[in-house]
Amino acid sequence: QTRGRYKSKLHGATDCLVGLTVEQKCELAQRELTEMENDIQRMKEDSEQTMEKLKAVTEEADAWWSDVKKAISDFENITSTISCKRGSVIASEKLLRYMEEKNCQRDLLREKLLLKNFLLKDYKKKLLQQLRQKEQVGETLCEVRLQQLQVRNAQYQEKIDEKNQELLKLKITLGKTVQVLNFYKRKLRDAMETSTSLLKNISQRKELLEKIEREAALVEEQQAEVESVNCQLQKQLSDYSVPPVLSYVQKKMDVTDLKSSLKSWARKVAVAEMSLQSYRRAWNQVRM
Repeated sequence: QTRGRYKSKLHGATDCLVGLTVEQKCELAQRELTEMENDIQRMKEDSEQTMEKLKAVTEEADAWWSDVKKAISDFENITSTISCKRGSVIASEKLLRYMEEKNCQRDLLREKLLLKNFLLKDYKKKLLQQLRQKEQVGETLCEVRLQQLQVRNAQYQEKIDEKNQELLKLKITLGKTVQVLNFYKRKLRDAMETSTSLLKNISQRKELLEKIEREAALVEEQQAEVESVNCQLQKQLSDYSVPPVLSYVQKKMDVTDLKSSLKSWARKVAVAEMSLQSYRRAWNQVRM
């Protein structure tokens, strides 16, 4: 139908386009194009609605088919019990009970659907009434809403200006805080470097202190040994007794006598060595 309508419009337009200018022809073509686009948009919306309806119908059919399958399986189970127990009264009672339950369920479903349909119709009437009231009130409220929107726009514009001023102040304070933060970061970096150097110095001083403590312990040990030796010498010195003077003089005289005798014996030895050498030379001559 839309294609036929478009064709009829185009045929009528070709008859009228004979005595038109180029600008008028362009305007007509533009109008025709907009109408076609609007029709395409409406067709898309209609197709989407139909697709949604078909999806809902398929979902309802699937649910109905699952219920039918379940009912068929239940009925087959009951009929299988009847076929297995021919002439049994219990099986027939089960079948009758099953049929009554299904009828009751169908009646309940029908009443539920009727109630739902009635509620939906009532809701539809209420919506139509609200829509009519909105359409009636909308015409009168358009101007009032426009004025309200203008007032709100002015208020919002003032608030936006205030927020922009606050944002500018915050940017300025942010720049200052960034500068202060960089300054304190530099100070923190310098403090960290000094702390690392101090830690190194502390570790070196600790090592030196440990070395000094070890040397002090060694010195204390040596001091103890020297003190013990000193105590022994002091003890020996306290126990030492000086000989008498006459014995010392006698010893001294003996020493001088021994030295003089030693010198005389040294002369004698030298003379004997000289005579020995002369005897050796004479002996060597005799041997030759």
